[in-house]
Amino acid sequence: MTETVLHPGLVLIAGALALPALRGALRATFVVALPLAALWLVWQVGDGALWQLRFLDFELTPLHGDKLSRLFGTIFALMAAGGGLYALGQESRVELPAAFVYAGAAIGAAFAGDLITLFVFWELMAVGSTLVVWSGGTHASYRASMRYLMIHLLGGVILLAGITGHITQTGSVAFASMKLDAASNWLILIGFLINAAATPVSAWLPDAYPEASWSGMVFLSAFTTKTAVYALIRGFPGTELLVWLGLAMVFYGIVYALLESDMRRILAYSIVNQSGFMLAGVGIGTETALNGAAANAFTGVIYVALLVMAAGAVLRMTGRRDCADLGGLLRSMPLTAACAAIGALAISAFPFTAGFVSKSMISQAAADGRMLAVWLLLGAGSAGVVLHAGLKFPWLVFFGRDSGLRPAEAPASMRWAMIFFAFLSIALGIWFEPLYALLPYAVDYAPYTAAHVLTQTQLLLFSALAFLVALPHLRRARTITLDIDWIYRRALPRATAVCAALIDRAMGAASHAVRTFLSRAAALIYRFHGPHAELARTWTTRGMALWVLVLLIGYLVLYFV
Repeated sequence: MTETVLHPGLVLIAGALALPALRGALRATFVVALPLAALWLVWQVGDGALWQLRFLDFELTPLHGDKLSRLFGTIFALMAAGGGLYALGQESRVELPAAFVYAGAAIGAAFAGDLITLFVFWELMAVGSTLVVWSGGTHASYRASMRYLMIHLLGGVILLAGITGHITQTGSVAFASMKLDAASNWLILIGFLINAAATPVSAWLPDAYPEASWSGMVFLSAFTTKTAVYALIRGFPGTELLVWLGLAMVFYGIVYALLESDMRRILAYSIVNQSGFMLAGVGIGTETALNGAAANAFTGVIYVALLVMAAGAVLRMTGRRDCADLGGLLRSMPLTAACAAIGALAISAFPFTAGFVSKSMISQAAADGRMLAVWLLLGAGSAGVVLHAGLKFPWLVFFGRDSGLRPAEAPASMRWAMIFFAFLSIALGIWFEPLYALLPYAVDYAPYTAAHVLTQTQLLLFSALAFLVALPHLRRARTITLDIDWIYRRALPRATAVCAALIDRAMGAASHAVRTFLSRAAALIYRFHGPHAELARTWTTRGMALWVLVLLIGYLVLYFV
């Protein structure tokens, strides 16, 4: 093995394993300092292969750096630091270590130079994230974690099958751009798409993430889907299928978020929606589009986490998560409301926020490529984001009808984490040059042109007007939304039960028929061969000789005729 720097992901994982032994101020310091140390190590990783080792006659590269890897490594380390600060008050002794293993595995995947290393970190992410969901400590979180694990183990098996086939066909373990010209590459793509929560397998995300604790969902919002976006940028840039899958995710997230009344499920569907924009950028495949997908992944981690933090603060201080039970919290939680409003503006791509300087690159790439339908759909999707994440969530929770609740502001560590991410959401929208310098390709794009600012402002104002018009009809009612997971959570178990009952009846009928047949056959045999039957009685020699004569005569007749 060649080693020039410490691996930032492994350092974070090793520190996570030591975390349960710490207490008090030392633990709090370690929780924030460890991800910052990993962030510093991310920037010590230069270009090219830094670690190499032999495994099964293959040359593995566990640490390989370039601009794309450093971009994702940076935001993952920042997220671990901000999430750790937010979760300092978390009483679970499992959640933070699991979250840091999860974050370290995401950083490891971002710096993986080969498919085998990628798979190892990919599966370690599944273990860490499952423990984060399970740490919610409720029966619902336990059941959700088991379903979550089931989906990700399935995705891991598919990914492993694809990697094995790819290595067999090409003889190479290098993680580089691939074409959909072989079944193995299709399997790799499917494995990536499952983690990206791509339609039609998006339901695992809103099923599992909202069941985590008030702090657990903050970590979950950042790593799994964004690591999948990184893998797609690296492995399948320019794959047209991703454009349409991404657009399907955009509108899937909008429709379900608008139907939802649970604030955490609204934000979970927003994560799917935002991942859809990124997949569309990867599918367009130009340098501008890939830069836009990477930039949107970077900023999306920040502003989505900010929204999830605001929702987590409300959940912790009120114990409620359904919008029907909330409202008017601005009066007692003004700081949380302000941070939620900044996150809502950023996710809506409002000018001078992080979302504006990143998401617009994808739309511009579609326009440059003369992809009119894609450009129009991306615009419509942006308007939909304003409706559910930009307006519905903050309005129902912090404004609107007063619920009478007067919770205090969240503890200081949670407030400082929200302030930090709110600052980044605005700072990156104003001073975007440092972000653009991190992107994998040279940026030839100016976000603040008069045409773009005017177009986006008009779109936002139109969406706000539509929301105000619909506001009188926006009822605070608890809703149940049926998603694809209904098939394997409800329909398949019921279908299995019906099939089992039918099979049981069929087996019972067959068993009865066999028993009846055997009983009648036994009776028939007994009739002729029983102790008192005709064939069982004693025959005289004369009688036997007569029957032998009859048989002989019959044989002769048949023979001569």
